[in-house]
Amino acid sequence: MNKNIFLFLLACCPLTIFASRTITVSVTNPMNVTRADVPIIINLTSYGTVCSALVTQNGQEIPCQLDDLDKNETFDELCFLADIDRKEKKEYTITLFDEGEPRPYPARVYAEMVLANTKDKTLKKNQQNNYIENLTARGDAAYTYNVQHHHGVDFESELNGIRIYFDERQTLDLYGKFKKQLELKETQFYTDDDQKARGYGDDVLWVGQTFGLGAFRGWDGQQPTHVKPVKTRSQRIISYGPLRTIVEVIDRGWQAPATISQPSAINMTLRYIQYAGHRDTDVEVLFNKDVNDYRFSTGIINVKGSEEFSDKQGLRACWGTDYPSTDTLKWKRETVGLAVLVPRQNIVSEEPANKDNYTYVLKVNGRQMNYKVTYTSANESFGYHSAKEWFDYLKAWRKEVESPVIVELKQ
Repeated sequence: MNKNIFLFLLACCPLTIFASRTITVSVTNPMNVTRADVPIIINLTSYGTVCSALVTQNGQEIPCQLDDLDKNETFDELCFLADIDRKEKKEYTITLFDEGEPRPYPARVYAEMVLANTKDKTLKKNQQNNYIENLTARGDAAYTYNVQHHHGVDFESELNGIRIYFDERQTLDLYGKFKKQLELKETQFYTDDDQKARGYGDDVLWVGQTFGLGAFRGWDGQQPTHVKPVKTRSQRIISYGPLRTIVEVIDRGWQAPATISQPSAINMTLRYIQYAGHRDTDVEVLFNKDVNDYRFSTGIINVKGSEEFSDKQGLRACWGTDYPSTDTLKWKRETVGLAVLVPRQNIVSEEPANKDNYTYVLKVNGRQMNYKVTYTSANESFGYHSAKEWFDYLKAWRKEVESPVIVELKQ
């Protein structure tokens, strides 16, 4: 071929060639139960620059997600979800590219922060649209609870919906669903009459000063303490999905209770990870230094008249019915099942139930601890409708948590 013709054709039909690396990932289910939407996380630090990725299994494309955890414009982790039969082993092929953009997939999770008091008459009642993703308040701010529209960051999977109050309580409040679907973008935690008529869910828990669902707090030797005083309090969204959302609550300069007489202030980051297809939420508690001399607490609210379950090994739950709001003329009584699962090695004591909480006193060995929270609403068409059903589910859930799939990487 004439050289000039070849150069002309190349200019008219440029080829996009991205450098790539391929990884084979083997996933084995050690349990004799089928498991769906199992998170598989690949650390990317040893693979250079990653701008996009493709995951396949037997030639079939599997949705994946790239996350920049420290917000430095570099992806740190790749996530995909595996469906795997009992005792099954599957192989996945991951191709990492150093150019391009993350591939788009349908959203299965949602997260939102939005400022209150938008004056936009085109919006529905109780809806706001001043979206943000990072907010910091000074420790002497007067009343941060009302700064955000739904009082703090919220997030959801198809099965659940949670908001975290932007104040010293940092409580997890709950949204109960009738159907498996994403709803918070439309309802923003405040379902109107038309949405209710179409089967949308609503707030199902009154939390007050309690733990709600597994809030992480201090411990003064006798009772839980709120996260105050602090120099600053922040909330931010790290990842919006489509397979997992990650949000953080950051407390800088927290003067937390300690077992020593003159403790120094500590910085704490609470990272909440919500995976698609999951009703449970992962909680990572990260500190800027060793906190062996401090004591902390978590637990669940003692819903009025609730029935308690504890396996005395870190799993504590309840099933009960109460009004989700002080406005009892508007809200009907709601029945919920709640649970928290903390590692045995972090438990100092399991406190007797009082009128407010089922409490664990905790220690953190070093700078980090992780735990899980989960809940159900009896409104669910897909969930649990008695204490026995709920507690039986939790026992099976714990077995799955403690029998993770085996992940092996082949370069």
